[in-house]
Amino acid sequence: MSNKLARNKITVSTQEYLDIAEFREDTIIMRDGTLRAVLLAASINFALKSEDEQDAIIASYVRFLNNIDFPLQIVIQSRELNIDNYLNFLRQKEKEQTNELLKLQTAEYLQYVNELISLGKIMSKRFYVVVSYNPLSDKQKGFFPKLIDSLRPAALIKMKSEKFLRRKSELNRRVENVISGLASIGINSLPLDTQSLIELFYNTYNPETSANQKLVDVKELRVAE
Repeated sequence: MSNKLARNKITVSTQEYLDIAEFREDTIIMRDGTLRAVLLAASINFALKSEDEQDAIIASYVRFLNNIDFPLQIVIQSRELNIDNYLNFLRQKEKEQTNELLKLQTAEYLQYVNELISLGKIMSKRFYVVVSYNPLSDKQKGFFPKLIDSLRPAALIKMKSEKFLRRKSELNRRVENVISGLASIGINSLPLDTQSLIELFYNTYNPETSANQKLVDVKELRVAE
């Protein structure tokens, strides 16, 4: 009996513990009815900037934060970089080289990369900005509509198209505000589409599986009717 219970626990999907209700039109709908958009942001090497440039970046960042009147989350994801394919590519190039000098240089570079890996793990970093919209914080709503919505959050999950588009429009306004603010600092960013959002969570919660089993394109998925 204990073994059976253990197996049942193992087969429970991670999805059961997430607060995500669904992904729709490049948007995350949470179980409580709030919406999320995720931006992938570039980075800047602050340490290499001059003192004046650093002061300008800090001033721009302060202005950006002061212009934000809604919740914002900045997430940094560090992952060990798998360069096995790159190493195999170099080995293949070394074999194919007909020029002895280039062949020697490729071999030396391959040895350098291997020595670099032996010194420590090579990590890659990605920067995400999560923009949220909570319909209950909409100032246009009265007290009683807010109270009713808060008592039935499950009803907000399966939103009608009209309601969803209205709330998504407000979320998009915030996203554009954030993109513009980041650009003023010198940071380029772009919103993740539905496929990218699903892959982000799939890779985050299934790091070992995702390395060997890629996620199918959402456009190829079919829901049984």
